[in-house]
Amino acid sequence: MVTKYKAPTVKKAFQILRLISRADHGIRISNLSKGLGLSKSTVHGITAALEEQGAIIRDPRTKSYTLGLTLFELGRAAYSRVDLKDLARPIMEDLMEKAEESVFLGVKNGDRVTILDIVESMHDLKITSPIGTSLPLLAGAIGKVFLASLEDKEVKRLLSSKQLPRYTENTITDLEHYLAEIRTAREKGYATDDEEYISGVRALAAPVMEMNHLMSAIWVVGFKPSMDEAKMSAIVKEIKYAAEAISRRIRKGYKE
Repeated sequence: MVTKYKAPTVKKAFQILRLISRADHGIRISNLSKGLGLSKSTVHGITAALEEQGAIIRDPRTKSYTLGLTLFELGRAAYSRVDLKDLARPIMEDLMEKAEESVFLGVKNGDRVTILDIVESMHDLKITSPIGTSLPLLAGAIGKVFLASLEDKEVKRLLSSKQLPRYTENTITDLEHYLAEIRTAREKGYATDDEEYISGVRALAAPVMEMNHLMSAIWVVGFKPSMDEAKMSAIVKEIKYAAEAISRRIRKGYKE
């Protein structure tokens, strides 16, 4: 007779992860404790271990937990046939050729955005960054795209206790103005950055949807002289098409 080995702590850890995964905007220890019928001390100990491994992330302001990038990486390994970088790469390369500017792919990681891949522009002078670099969530177009996936009340809650950072003279620091930009991004399916994060640099970003959830985004970045209004308008159509094409390939991959 084979005796099954029981690891109650591991089981509780997975229960905690599942509950966190169902909370769209994070969940606090008190709610985890109540939802699972576990003591706060037990939940606190397990969440501390999970946070140390990068499996979950704690927002220092709201004290809520969300899933971390470690689980994303493990999920990508488990679904090796649906590798986001591999699926997105040819589409990003095509977008770079059409836009003639650098194209980035990234995921939201707490209050940062982690760059997963980049297809650099062929220009001698171009925008680039090492893969794995993390950017502030409120930095330009990319942050607007991720925040556009939330409801206005949630965005207000996230921003109410913090002042919008100023990166350049063009950075939007007025809350109502910034909310208007997010609503526009939600309505149009893309966001723009007109020297708001880096002086002399413009960008456009679009969401990549996975099973109706925002998992990642792509963005095109270039210097203002080469990213004039006419080119920005032309890139809008191309980046939206590229983002949807990546989304379709992801959905198809999960079905296979």
